[in-house]
Amino acid sequence: MDVEEVDPISGRKTTGHEWNGIKELDTPVPRGVLLFLVLTHLFALLWWVLLPTWPLGTTYTRGLLGIDERNVVEEKLAAAAAARAVWEKKIDTLTYDQIRADEQLMATVRSTGHQLFGDNCAVCHGIDGKGGSNYPDLTDDDWLWGGGPENIAQTLKVGINTRHPESRVGQMPSFGRDEMLDRNQVRDVAAYVYSLTNPAYSTPDNIGRIEAGREVFLTTCAACHGENAKGNREVGAPNLTDAYWVYGGTLQNIIESVHGGRQGHMPTWDERLTPEEIKILALYVNALGVEKP
Repeated sequence: MDVEEVDPISGRKTTGHEWNGIKELDTPVPRGVLLFLVLTHLFALLWWVLLPTWPLGTTYTRGLLGIDERNVVEEKLAAAAAARAVWEKKIDTLTYDQIRADEQLMATVRSTGHQLFGDNCAVCHGIDGKGGSNYPDLTDDDWLWGGGPENIAQTLKVGINTRHPESRVGQMPSFGRDEMLDRNQVRDVAAYVYSLTNPAYSTPDNIGRIEAGREVFLTTCAACHGENAKGNREVGAPNLTDAYWVYGGTLQNIIESVHGGRQGHMPTWDERLTPEEIKILALYVNALGVEKP
């Protein structure tokens, strides 16, 4: 085929290539595309000269502008640390009441505390602090060891049932499994405890078991939970007369707790978190219960 053949429609020469009767036109690259390619290559060449670019064994070309991204990052980190030091000093020196009275400082506490909580506590208590199966809800303002940031900070510091020498220690014995109570006594005392938050359960059919359970409660459980069953924060014994339960408040849940016992565990954070971080986290957790988000 003659490569100098001219297409009769467009008036352009052909390349001599033909596919199924369709002839390829010898169309030049548009000038705009050529210009774009030239400019991008010039830009790349200029960038190679101005900025750090080429590796040279153990070093690299520094570029005419002398820009070092590592130095830029280090400067930003230093600036952030300087800004953080200002409010960290306030957290360290001010009392809990003074911090809570400073709304601007509390805004920092909420922001930083939320991050600390997500990194360290959310795996058990949930990102919203509402707990889960066998983990307490931190938003209900119902506390085993006492609320308030001071008590929460102490719990964070020493943990619960840990090896820390000042650890909070709390355990409910397995009354049924260890045969301190027989089967009927376990069911009786569970019925009594269940009736404390479920008045409708106190029917004529159940009243006998409830009364028998109360006698068991007074001789076996009142030492920790109190004769009024409202608990004792000194030993981490929960209030049994409210609607808040860690291990579930159904009759079957209570029977399981009395029979098999309970022993919670919370790690000690004094080696992982700084005193300022523990203080921030205590204020944040306390606010979860007080403000009830």
